[in-house]
This record gives sequence, structure tokens and C-alpha cells, in this order.
Amino acid sequence: MEQQLQSSHQLTARLRAQIAMYESELERAHGQMLEEMQSLEEDKNRAIEEAFARAQVEMKAVHENLAGVRTNLLTLQPALRTLTNDYNGLKRQVRGFPLLLQEALRSVKAEIGQAIEEVNSNNQELLRKYRRELQLRKKCHNELVRLKGNIRVIARVRPVTKEDGEGPEATNAVTFDADDDSIIHLLHKGKPVSFELDKVFSPQASQQDVFQEVQALVTSCIDGFNVCIFAYGQTGAGKTYTMEGTAENPGINQRALQLLFSEVQEKASDWEYTITVSAAEIYNEVLRDLLGKEPQEKLEIRLCPDGSGQLYVPGLTEFQVQSVDDINKVFEFGHTNRTTEFTNLNEHSSRSHALLIVTVRGVDCSTGLRTTGKLNLVDLAGSERVGKSGAEGSRLREAQHINKSLSALGDVIAALRSRQGHVPFRNSKLTYLLQDSLSGDSKTLMVVQVSPVEKSTSETLYSLKFAERVRSVELGPGLRRAELGSWSSQEHLEWEPACQTPQPSARAHSAPSSGTSSRPGSIRRKLQPSA
Repeated sequence: MEQQLQSSHQLTARLRAQIAMYESELERAHGQMLEEMQSLEEDKNRAIEEAFARAQVEMKAVHENLAGVRTNLLTLQPALRTLTNDYNGLKRQVRGFPLLLQEALRSVKAEIGQAIEEVNSNNQELLRKYRRELQLRKKCHNELVRLKGNIRVIARVRPVTKEDGEGPEATNAVTFDADDDSIIHLLHKGKPVSFELDKVFSPQASQQDVFQEVQALVTSCIDGFNVCIFAYGQTGAGKTYTMEGTAENPGINQRALQLLFSEVQEKASDWEYTITVSAAEIYNEVLRDLLGKEPQEKLEIRLCPDGSGQLYVPGLTEFQVQSVDDINKVFEFGHTNRTTEFTNLNEHSSRSHALLIVTVRGVDCSTGLRTTGKLNLVDLAGSERVGKSGAEGSRLREAQHINKSLSALGDVIAALRSRQGHVPFRNSKLTYLLQDSLSGDSKTLMVVQVSPVEKSTSETLYSLKFAERVRSVELGPGLRRAELGSWSSQEHLEWEPACQTPQPSARAHSAPSSGTSSRPGSIRRKLQPSA
């Protein structure tokens, strides 16, 4: 990796040298253009002076002839007529001279315009090469980030809506870089502030555009990697829409599971996969099972006693899914149990952190190799200022818990960024549950949601600054969880014989020594796929 990093640095240096060369060529071309324009201007002036000198000579000759005619006028009437005709002819020539001069000027101007067009064409070609080199630089940077294991950060700006109101506070304060889709500009208190992330999506970006940016991470969990995608931002910035979407236009959650099913079907001839789903929320620092019979039941996060360092949640319901219909049933059931409430900032504000945990277990039919990948899809509760949200009573306590857990997340990011020996994961349930995703064993991506309106610039500025700090965290390359033989002790899922189709089931996460426990039949009938 160090050699690759050194090679990447060398390549970056070469690319910068090429850019410098292109800039010097552009400057040289610009200088040549100026010299050519100066030369053409001198030629034009010289042509005008020569034409004027010729005209003066011709006019002088005319006057001399006219004097001779006048002296012989009385005696040389026929000659006078002849000279008069000659004079009239010369007069016509003099009158036509301005037209000839204008034609010459038009010709010179056309030549100058053509030269300018050629220079502009050369400039456009140099600009195109520069942009291509910029894309190559960005590609090398992304590869370097992947090798380092940085948390990838993308930003999505929601459109301005009628809920934002009217007037100066509802004006757009966010702009984008036309040449670089990783740059976002924010106008805060009259001063422009720029941020560089891995990717920036404008309000015109679709759900599919956003998912294309993350789908490579999603599919890597099939190969045995842990993956975490979480949405961060202020209340009303569009986090839930990006993660969950709507029935007509689903978000990352449903598209990720659809992609997993598609990939699993393509590998069905060589691999046997089982996909299970759990859903939980952290509400007022209490972990709750959104798919359980008792959603209000408090759950705890425990370390596996086998010494692996992995975390698990005893009693968290886990449902096996085999189709898109199964996904829709799980999502519908979990969504009805999630805590939302009206605030001044959002009519249906998410008052909890929602986690969708997808576990993909696979076995190679020919070699017996077993892999376990986990995909954590997290919709964080919105950060907000209590004065703006209008929270009171229980809503105020919710906001305080939300802000406290997000502050704990910021402390964890700061500790990871500065490579501190102690990282305070246990300061909140949120950071403790995300410990596996933020401690070097996972491929992690953060979607920072941005509100573009003027009245939200303070929260937007904080979100983008936090995003830049998150982007600088190096977790190291993700580790693949694969082994030959039986599953590791913390993986308690009963397997059918290799390459047989497992039946749909609902089970709860349990300690390694306690086996699995089924949920009541009513819940199973509600979520189990129809025959």
C-alpha cells in the first residue's frame, strides 16, 4: 500500500507537471495571439497610410492638369473638353476611393477575426485537456482515499419548497462548481464559503443518481465486507427521503436490497445466500426493536463473549427476506413503529435514529467458503436548534437527546481524526452501535443532506464543516469476513445443507450461547412472504 501510495503521489506530481505545461502552452499561445494582432494592426495602419499617400499624389496631379487646362482654356476648346472629361474621370475615381478603402478594411477585419477564432479554438482545446487532467486527478484521489480507507462523504442539496416560505430567508444560498462536481459553495452572512467533498448532488439529482454513487459499497457486503451508509443533516434537509424515499420513488434502503437480490440471483449457480433484515431505532437514548412484538421494549448493546470484539443486540428481531415483497412488508411494519412528530422545521420530523441492518451470509457450493457481510443503513435524527424547532416538553427532551447523541458522534469523529488512543464510542447508544462501522472494520459512507435556503445557512455551514472533518478520517481498508468450515461463534443462524433453499423465518439476535428464539406467530404471519 505504501508503494501504491508513493506511486499515486508520483502520478499526481506528473499530472501537475502536465497541467503546468498546458498552462505554459496556453500562455505562449496567448502571447502569440497578441503579437499577431499587433502585427495585423500595424499592417492595417501601413495600408491606410500608403493609400492616403497615393491619393495625395493623384490629387496633386489632378490639380496640375487643371492649371494647364485653365491656361489653355480660351485657345484650346477641344483640348479643354478632353481635359474636362479626364478630370471628371479622375473625380469619379477619387469618389470611389473611400469604398475601396472600406473594402480593404473589411478584408483585414475578416482576417483578424479568423485569427481570433483560431486562437479561441486552441484555447478551448487546452481547456478540454485541462478538464480531462482534472478528472484524472480526481480519479487518482478517489483511489488514494480507497487505499487509505477514508470515510467517503457525499452531499445532497434538497430543492427549495413551499414549506420554506417566501422572502429573503427563503432565497437560495447554495451554488455549485460547473467544472468540479465535488465542490459546493455556501453564501453565509454575505461571505462565500467553499467545501470539497467526494461528490455533490444538486437538487435536480434523482434517487437513482444518488444510489449509483453508493451501489458499489452495497454490493461489497455480498463479498463479506461490513458496510455502513448513514444520512446526516439538520431537520427537514431530506435525510429520510434519501434513505427511504417514497413508494413510487424509493431511496437507498429499498434500492440496496433490490440490488442485493439481483446480485444474489446472478450468483445462484455457485453460491447459496441468505439475506436477513433487522430494524431498530434509538429514541431518547433507548434502543428499540421496530420489528418486534413489543417495540417499546428496551434493548441493550453487548459485546460477544467469544472475544471477537463484535457487538450484538440480544433480542433484536431478524427476518429472512427472499423477495421485494418481503422487503416492502418489513419496511411498512418498521415504519409504523418509528417515532416522528411535528416541529416548526418539519411536519413529520424523525425524532429518533433509525437503523436498518442487512446481513448477507453466503456459502460457496464448490469450496465450502463462507462469508458474512453486514450492511448498516442509518437515518439519523435531524440536528436542530431548539429555538427554531419550537420544541417544548417531551419534544424538548427529545431534541436534547438527539443533539447530545449527534454531539457524541462529533466527539468520536474528532478522536478518530486526531488518532487519539481512546475513542468515546460509549458516550451514546448511537456511537456505540456504530462502533463496528467507525473503527476500521467497515467501508463507511456519509450522505450529508443540505437545506439550500438562507435561513438555514448556520445549520448548513455546521453540517458541511462536520462533513469535511468526517471525510478526513482514515479507518483503513475494510476487512472481509470469510472462512472455511462452520460459521464463527457469534453468527447464530441455522443453515440448511449447502445449496438448498432456506425457508423464510423470523428470529432474534441472541448471545452466542443462547441459540435462536422465534417471534410470536402473529408477527411472523404479518411479515412472512406469501406462498
